[in-house]
Amino acid sequence: MIEVRNVTRTFGDLVAVNDVSFSVADGECVGFLGPNGAGKSTTLRMISGVFPPTYGSVRVAGCDVVRDSIRARAALGYFPEHAPYYGELSVEGYLAFAARAKRIPRRLRADAIARALKACDLASVRRRLIGQLSKGYRQRVGLSQALLGDPPVLVLDEPTSGLDPTQVSEIREVILGLRGSRTILFSSHVLSEVSQVAQRVVIIDCGRIVAEDAPGELARQIAGAIVLRVRVEGSLAPAARVVAAVPGVQRTEDRGGHLEVACADEGVVAALSRRLTAEGFTLLELARETLSLEEVFLRILRTAAEARGK
Repeated sequence: MIEVRNVTRTFGDLVAVNDVSFSVADGECVGFLGPNGAGKSTTLRMISGVFPPTYGSVRVAGCDVVRDSIRARAALGYFPEHAPYYGELSVEGYLAFAARAKRIPRRLRADAIARALKACDLASVRRRLIGQLSKGYRQRVGLSQALLGDPPVLVLDEPTSGLDPTQVSEIREVILGLRGSRTILFSSHVLSEVSQVAQRVVIIDCGRIVAEDAPGELARQIAGAIVLRVRVEGSLAPAARVVAAVPGVQRTEDRGGHLEVACADEGVVAALSRRLTAEGFTLLELARETLSLEEVFLRILRTAAEARGK
């Protein structure tokens, strides 16, 4: 539903986005990550038709955002990082204005507004002035605007920016409720939330894509192995010797209460369990440990910086 191909965007001598390519499949929810100034918002604005790429192409729902701009925009709901709000309008009045701006036919507007209000749980504040709402509710209003007209594609730029943990959780639940029924590309600095919502992440740094995959797969690639947490009844030292002798075990470390074991593949995990049991150890825990998305993100950026310095 979203195809970005060899896209570059310059502003004078500044290259903000440099030969970027990625895609988001129909119904997929993808997190778009990167440090400040990496090119996230610039890329999302090109996808949304705010301005064209200098080079390359972007397609939304099969429509080129430059050559077929009207159809591409009709298929897309966009929530910018600094969404414009009109504090003197009611929530319902603002959505009515947005519906007219989106050229939703008059006979369909009331139903479109009602669906957007319901999707973002705004019915109880529909007549309140936007200027009197909390930041969390204003973010919901911005999201409901993006949903007007039931676009199949949503592009959300920092939808949880500036929210407290409770409000972040509320917006996360809204996005989770939309996952599968919409193609969603969203950026966020709240990486713990991204890991709960996104099926895949695309990481950009200094205008270039530096990683792209499911969070768990990126963690596995960075770790270079399957990492296990192993606890047994009694002393760890004899168990560590048994574990270290299992073919395919790459590393065993005593972490004070449990062993951290790196192994080559899933077959080694089963062999390790069988060996410990056969040697008379009572296995209390055998669980896979995964790097958090924050750790993955920082390691990828560090690797990218080292590569640029060479």
